[in-house]
Amino acid sequence: MYLAVSGNIGSGKSSLTRMLAERYGFRPVYEPYAENPYLEDFYKDMQRYSFHSQIYFLSKRLEQHLTLVNGAMYVIQDRTVFEDAGVFARNLYEGGQMQGRDWDTYQGLYRGILPALRVPDLLLHIDASLPTLQARIAARGRDYERSIPVAYLASLNRLYEHWVGGYDHSPVIRIPGDERDFVHDAGAFAWVCAQVEARGYGLPLLR
Repeated sequence: MYLAVSGNIGSGKSSLTRMLAERYGFRPVYEPYAENPYLEDFYKDMQRYSFHSQIYFLSKRLEQHLTLVNGAMYVIQDRTVFEDAGVFARNLYEGGQMQGRDWDTYQGLYRGILPALRVPDLLLHIDASLPTLQARIAARGRDYERSIPVAYLASLNRLYEHWVGGYDHSPVIRIPGDERDFVHDAGAFAWVCAQVEARGYGLPLLR
């Protein structure tokens, strides 16, 4: 069983991944943002480092799938390679931050590795408005995130809406992140768990 959690920067993906992993006994696989040697430079100069940063994430996603996801019985992943390509890399290309030849190279690599990737059995997507994203980004206090332009977050939200609307690999649970603060509100987390269990993924895990 492979669950995935998607959402914009600051939406609460990592927290929800950890909480669901603890509740249901999944192996958590987290986004390798802290290991990305280009990330700080990318937020300072997106045009120069967009291709480098996205290729790094693509390579790490492939490594995660081959070593942690593909053969796992119960696994939950914080952000997928599908949204890396369909949202983040596309946003950089459409916004003029990634050159056309770099976008073509990225797409070629992405299409090449797709056959090796396991697709989720269930996707949990967190919808969150810009004020919510900004508040959560500020609260976690990562220095390199302080310079993220509001327009960049807004563009990601727009592409996420399009991406989730066309996502057909698995059933999707959409979590209203502005209304359901699952990190600080036990009732909100219970609501998320009820949505998961309503789709047959309950305790004990038999599916």
